[in-house]
Amino acid sequence: MNNKVLMMMAVAGVLMINVEAYAGEVELLQSEYQNQGAGPFSAVAGEKMWGQQYIDKKSGKQRSCQTCHGEDLTMSGKHARTGKVIDPLARSVNSERLTKVKFMKKWLKRNCKWTIGRECSAQEKGDFLVYLKGL
Repeated sequence: MNNKVLMMMAVAGVLMINVEAYAGEVELLQSEYQNQGAGPFSAVAGEKMWGQQYIDKKSGKQRSCQTCHGEDLTMSGKHARTGKVIDPLARSVNSERLTKVKFMKKWLKRNCKWTIGRECSAQEKGDFLVYLKGL
């Protein structure tokens, strides 16, 4: 076999392992949410909630997930308060997304509190994940 073929096979193998690891982490978290009574999960519900406007109780201003992440999740976003750049959420352009349960839990908790004003339910988190997983 020539070097090009070997290199292509190696890259394909790494991609397959990465996809399997990603799928396993998301499914592990979804399973946890199902054990809490959530499910079945809906990408449509996740997308709807993603674009929904919420009123911040302190400022009275509207905010949504799109306020910081933007409408196109293949592009970088920018945090509304800090100005910090947020890497794209779409797994298709950012291979680090949805790969670590601890990271997903942390950011779902923090972002739900900041955007919605409360923690998201297990159902809402599962809906977000199935929506994001499809991007």
